[in-house]
Amino acid sequence: MYDIVDTHTHAISPDHVRYPLAPVGGRQSDWSAHRPADYETLLAAMDVAGIAHAMVVQASTAYGNDNRYVVDAVKAHPDRFCGVFSIDVLVEDAVDKFKYWIAEGMRGLRLFLTGTTMPGQASWLDDERSYPVWEYAQANNISICLQMTAAGIPALTRMLGLFPAARVLLDHLARPDLAGGPPYASAASLFDLAAHPGVYLKLTNRTISEAARGVSTPQAFFPRVVEAFGAKRIAWGSNFPSAAGSLESLLAEAKAGLSMLSAEDQAWIFGDTARSIYPALNKMGAAS
Repeated sequence: MYDIVDTHTHAISPDHVRYPLAPVGGRQSDWSAHRPADYETLLAAMDVAGIAHAMVVQASTAYGNDNRYVVDAVKAHPDRFCGVFSIDVLVEDAVDKFKYWIAEGMRGLRLFLTGTTMPGQASWLDDERSYPVWEYAQANNISICLQMTAAGIPALTRMLGLFPAARVLLDHLARPDLAGGPPYASAASLFDLAAHPGVYLKLTNRTISEAARGVSTPQAFFPRVVEAFGAKRIAWGSNFPSAAGSLESLLAEAKAGLSMLSAEDQAWIFGDTARSIYPALNKMGAAS
């Protein structure tokens, strides 16, 4: 048996005075408006689902780069939560902002390059102004989580050439198109990233659904992606509460979707990989 880590959760406060909304793109996401969950609700859902620890990822479509609610969630429950923050990497004092949020207890950076309130693929991933942030993250072994589409992979590849020791985690596997099924030619750029040892994959509800779209099946796709990257470079995240449904049901869906994998591979995907990406999780110890 292994302790489960959820690498992709969000939390939304009901207190819009203390934590004012400032969504990236200027429009709040539907999920954060209509099915928000504060961090106590998230914690209760984790207890029901049997999830030991969670990364609380900055809800960019609600709070932009104001990470205070994530910080407060982690400070309230440091034995259960780690935090992932966001900043504008193009501003002159970006590294100072990076250091500030790390000092506040955050353990990973998230760059938001696409989403429901910001469709398409932002063009700034490989902007030279972001280089100091990448250099700092690489030098300090801090993971960069990327919310992006497959259209951003060429820019990411350029950044990996400049920062080969950087560790990046691709939300939703960078949203590949899998509907065509094997040999997954439309996802070739994703599989090409397997050659970069610092690239990790975050497998979420979106991935589970996409793997079953068109002529693709989970039985065809997931063994293939594990063969390419290895389970030690794949981590599960629920996307709760952005994803509809209970956290318990999202975990059950993921376990069913990955049931063809070995027990060892599943242990990595549902926990051990997260602890290698975010070493602070190892200091929390086993779930009680």
